[in-house]
Amino acid sequence: MAQHNPHHNLGTVLSFEFIRTVTKGRFWIGTLSVPIIIAVVFGLIFLSNTTTDTAADAQKSAQFSISYTDASGLITAADAALFRATPAASPDAGIQAVQSGAVDAFFDYPAQPESTTVRVYGADQGIFENGKYAAVAQALLTHAVNQKIDSPQLSALAAGQVKIETVTYDGTQESGGLGSVIPPMVFLVIFYGLIVLLAGQMLNSTLEEKENRVTEMILTTLKPTTLIAGKVIALFGIGLVQMLVFLSPIVIGRLFFPEELSLTALDLPPLILDPVRMTVGLLILVGGFALFTTTLVAIGAVMPTAKEAGNFMGVMMALIFVPFYAVALVISDPQSVIVQIFTFFPFSAPVTALLRNGFGSLSLPEAGIVIAILFVGAAVMLRVAVRLFQYGSISYTSKVNVRTALRAGPRRPSADKPPTTPGR
Repeated sequence: MAQHNPHHNLGTVLSFEFIRTVTKGRFWIGTLSVPIIIAVVFGLIFLSNTTTDTAADAQKSAQFSISYTDASGLITAADAALFRATPAASPDAGIQAVQSGAVDAFFDYPAQPESTTVRVYGADQGIFENGKYAAVAQALLTHAVNQKIDSPQLSALAAGQVKIETVTYDGTQESGGLGSVIPPMVFLVIFYGLIVLLAGQMLNSTLEEKENRVTEMILTTLKPTTLIAGKVIALFGIGLVQMLVFLSPIVIGRLFFPEELSLTALDLPPLILDPVRMTVGLLILVGGFALFTTTLVAIGAVMPTAKEAGNFMGVMMALIFVPFYAVALVISDPQSVIVQIFTFFPFSAPVTALLRNGFGSLSLPEAGIVIAILFVGAAVMLRVAVRLFQYGSISYTSKVNVRTALRAGPRRPSADKPPTTPGR
């Protein structure tokens, strides 16, 4: 029998799996939908903010006839004249003037506007246009108060226009606050994106050959370990492509819209890149992705059809969302028993550990244990996947008995002997 170069075979599997996936239209539809949706959302938010600011400015400067009463004595004749407002004889008279159409709006300022509601009455001009009445009433009162203060500095303080910077310390070291939380939390977002988009691909990577009845032919020229390892590595490459695509809106936004997407515009604190937490986050991301990939590949090796495998994929997807039911506890009491279980249980560990790493409650010893669990778990599941695929590769109509497959010795279809299905 001809000898086959295992490195050549691995490269063949890698290139085949990678190229087969990235050349499919549905792969790019799913992958590109994420950055497109992000770009559309940011665009709508930016457009909405611009429109809202323009509308608010327009409403404050809107021109319409106004009458008012002022029990507080804050508004002078000069203030009212600036807004072309005229005094009303009484609140009832002001309301009647609006009802009769004599004026467009009537403002009733109480004796203590800081604690009592200011009443605004106006002619109905539609739900969007009616907002101008309250905007002008507020602008008139603010102008009058600023005139009373007669100091730009005190006016700014009274309006709450004060920049406050908070510095916190963890012992003698300055802690980063929100600015140190955001960067490592990016790994959690990437983890969710990769698992949600690639879970089906992971599951089907071994099912396609089984459903097409070609596994016994493939295994006559390839070792099961080479085949499964090639598929897993190819999935890592596909995940890397998707990760780069996910980050593309941020890169493009920073290059072409630096002011709109600046931290100041988003009202965010300066970002602090802690090399330790970023390294831990990256290792947890890679380990968690490897564990879920090998596990889903193993499930695909057990199941005869994609339909039956879909039920197990739902369970796997649920496991990565379970920690969010206790997210408040994860943040406020990371040493509680339930959080510790979520942290070290392999299939909830990636999300829980990434959350804790982002908020700075994951110690280095704990991080080391979690990373070891994930990588060792991925290696074990890779071995299990190989054994299950080797045993159940030709079980086309029934689910493989996992216990029997793991206890059985390695089996490989032969080109000289027709394969038989286990259990028949």
